[in-house]
Amino acid sequence: MFRYRHLSRHAGVFQHLTGLRLGEFEVLTGEMVPVQEAAHRQKLAHREKPRTRAVGGGTPFSLSHQDQLLLCVIWLRRYPTHETLGYLFGVDATTIGRVLERVLPLLSENGRDTMKLPDPGRKRRVSLDELLKQTPELAVIVDSFEQRVQKPQRKGGSGSGSGSNKDSHYSGKKKQHTLKSQVAVDEETGLIVDVSASVPGPTADKRLLLESKLLDRVPWGVGVLGDLAYLGLDKDHPQGLGATPRRKPRAKERPTQDKAFNLAFARRRIQVEHSIGHLRRYESVSQMDRHHRQHHAHRVQGVAGLVNRQLQARHPYLFA
Repeated sequence: MFRYRHLSRHAGVFQHLTGLRLGEFEVLTGEMVPVQEAAHRQKLAHREKPRTRAVGGGTPFSLSHQDQLLLCVIWLRRYPTHETLGYLFGVDATTIGRVLERVLPLLSENGRDTMKLPDPGRKRRVSLDELLKQTPELAVIVDSFEQRVQKPQRKGGSGSGSGSNKDSHYSGKKKQHTLKSQVAVDEETGLIVDVSASVPGPTADKRLLLESKLLDRVPWGVGVLGDLAYLGLDKDHPQGLGATPRRKPRAKERPTQDKAFNLAFARRRIQVEHSIGHLRRYESVSQMDRHHRQHHAHRVQGVAGLVNRQLQARHPYLFA
């Protein structure tokens, strides 16, 4: 059976299953276990029905808080079915569901704690490409990704909410039903600094950006960079510190200087693609969603926190 005390003896297998090194998981455990214990005590203290026995008198958990956390991280990384994960941990599938329901929101909150927008008082950029002098010196880079989901069963209705009709989640770009998540990344460090709520796949990237209120939350002096899906970003940014590639003129050849600008801009924007690539190595946000779009934002935020931990632990020189 999977238990931390067993898996920790095999560092390579542990990292393959969780995406984390042993030291990184131990740091996470030190932060999460007290939170899990506090949440459990609070739940016991606020029962709706009167107690017939003292607190602690029931059947104890089959898994320790550390093993519950391990189960949740393995589920995020490898996305096995509940039956498979239950077999590996020696518990039944319903127990897996209850553990994920308890731990995933707490891990999501812990992930949000790792997200911090850049401090404009710490500008450390040495130089900026001459072609990009008109773009903001300090910026976050925004982009989105989609995850395939099960087709909604209900048909009819005009709303775009979850399950309102079969076409509400159909993405013409992906040619399948999807959920979309927006990710903002610190250009300098690659850390994920913001994750939006999950929305139906057809939602336009720019609409999602405006609805997420990210532009209102970036600190004064911090710009936002995006691809051509965010055209007009300089007008939407409260300080005008938005930038996108230059669009090709209609019915004309693209000017040579625009090609050079877009190439330099792409080299700057590639950071968000790398960070989303790290995030999507966790199969719970890259395989087809099997849970009818439930708690999807918790999943993405929890994984973003794990990715941030990896970046901070493996590239400490970026945060010196």
